[in-house]
Amino acid sequence: MAQRYPFSIAHLLLTSLLICSAPLQAASAKAEPQERMELKFPDADIVDIARTIAVWSGRNVVVDPRVKGKLSLVTDTPVKASEAIAQFAAALRLRDFALIESAGLLKVVPEAEAKLQTTTVNARSARHAPGNQVVTQIFSVQHENANNLVPVLRPLISPNNTINVSGNNALIITDYAENLVRIEKIIAALDVGDAVNVATIALNNSVASDIANILKTLLDAPTTARTAAKTAAANDDATILADPRSNSLIISAATATRLDQIRNLVTQLDVAPRDGGDIHVVHLKNAQAKDLAVTLRAAMGAASATPTASTAAPAGKAAVAASSVSTGGMIQADEATNSLIISASPPQMRQLRSVIDQLDGRRAQVFVESLIAEVNADKAAEFGIQWQGPIGNAGSGTIGLLGTNFGTGGNNIISLATGGASGTVLPGAGLNVGAATRQNGVYVLGFLGRFLQENGDANILSTPTLLTLDNQEAKIVIGQNVPFVTGQYTNNNSSSGSVNPFQTIERKDVGLTLKVKPQISENGVIKMDIFQEVSNVSDTSTAGLITNKRSIESSVLIDDGQIVVLGGLLQDTYSNNKQAVPGLSELPVLGGLFRSESRSRKKTNLMVFIRPVIVRDAGASERLSITRYDLMRNHMQNAQPKTSETLGINESPVLPPVRSIDVSK
Repeated sequence: MAQRYPFSIAHLLLTSLLICSAPLQAASAKAEPQERMELKFPDADIVDIARTIAVWSGRNVVVDPRVKGKLSLVTDTPVKASEAIAQFAAALRLRDFALIESAGLLKVVPEAEAKLQTTTVNARSARHAPGNQVVTQIFSVQHENANNLVPVLRPLISPNNTINVSGNNALIITDYAENLVRIEKIIAALDVGDAVNVATIALNNSVASDIANILKTLLDAPTTARTAAKTAAANDDATILADPRSNSLIISAATATRLDQIRNLVTQLDVAPRDGGDIHVVHLKNAQAKDLAVTLRAAMGAASATPTASTAAPAGKAAVAASSVSTGGMIQADEATNSLIISASPPQMRQLRSVIDQLDGRRAQVFVESLIAEVNADKAAEFGIQWQGPIGNAGSGTIGLLGTNFGTGGNNIISLATGGASGTVLPGAGLNVGAATRQNGVYVLGFLGRFLQENGDANILSTPTLLTLDNQEAKIVIGQNVPFVTGQYTNNNSSSGSVNPFQTIERKDVGLTLKVKPQISENGVIKMDIFQEVSNVSDTSTAGLITNKRSIESSVLIDDGQIVVLGGLLQDTYSNNKQAVPGLSELPVLGGLFRSESRSRKKTNLMVFIRPVIVRDAGASERLSITRYDLMRNHMQNAQPKTSETLGINESPVLPPVRSIDVSK
């Protein structure tokens, strides 16, 4: 009976598992729900979170009774069920728990038990497995002895997981999938045809990445032409990798002699700093030293407190104290060389260098292309008849006047009759048919018929573009700087009688303005804060200039290379203006002599689109620039003037050809 007791305990533990699931069915038979939800579990019980995810995703989730405690699982944006499961697994991993999948069933177990219950076995690569899943990976070692790789890889594997060697010179490793991807790269670098000696060297005083760069530079630089061939051949038989997590060097060499040479170099370089050795200078490649210094001080817990009245320093020492507090006293930025000056012990320096190497990476850029498409269609028609005539005359005078008057200015028969001779009033646009009578030697306009039809179409396309760094605001303005009168003075209240008029003017940009601030997420989605404005001067009034303005200010999420519409305007305006003599204008046929009518219709279609493209490296930036460069050069070549021997100027400026560049890499 004593021998069967452990089995009874294990059976009891298995039957007491808490099953939190939706109605029982195979996960493969049900598609993932398309509904997105926000995760809001601040300091929630693990069992409650598992139950919610199970109901939402339709997956069966089993929670081991030994899994107890709380965790926080919060997302800022709605996520799919699969993404929620992945984030749940990542949060469990931080609490030394694991989420494994077995026959379509998700199990939440202690991390130490994950290696015993996982059923996922990969014989090729773990790249396609979820990063927070515990899987078993089989690595076939072709050239190196698998037993020699165990002491190298063991420190890189979680203590709760295992590494073993099989009889066919293969490594069997159980760990998280994302860590197995890194181990796969290390094995590929070490398992080369001529690598027979592998060693891991732990550094005590130096940073692994610094020593690795020094060794590569030293081994790649021949001292004389005579030894160049020997050095180049020697470099091919050694591989040096830096592991920042354990601050170690992983070295693979073809011969034991070569390995000993590199080991001796590492021993000579990994020495404790001498006097003043706690002060280090780190030259940055991409980040701004001033901004990075502030971030590092906050990470190291540097506090800047203002002295109270009771502990305030004397006036002579106040400036020194304030300077020490404001600069941090531990990490300084030299903006002239874009470097950091750090005063820290070797352990602190290694931690800081690990953070600096991650923050000093090349920042991605975003090429933003905005498209403003506007289509206008205007139609107008006008028809009217006006006439004037005397009823009779007596001698030199006129008795009575009969007629119709419609409109103003050049459209009015009275205005044309009184001002047309002097030329001060011009007839309106369109066809004008008139008849004049001679009275007392003067021709007087007595009849006017006006016919007008107008059609106007406009198709406008503007494509302002910007290239800016990730999380950096950029702005482009294309237009005019127009003066606006804000005040004026013309009268003088003084007794001298002199007048000194003046005006105050404010200038404003009128044209096209685009301002963007992109932020790239880890999955390639771009969050953009956008402000776009199109304005123009349309008319003037007694108060000054009148401007038309169309602007959009918004925040959107856009995938890389996707075109989305920010907004727009669809406007259709119709107007009808009729002037007529009551009663007479309604007569058949003859009613046209007593009315004037105009109609107009205006359509405006305006849409604003935006298309961002992520530029992650120098090659992508170069390809994008060359494409735009060639486009402008072709336009300039096509705009060349025709050859003229008389004028003699037969060429316009053209961009020079781009140098030959291989943009396929």
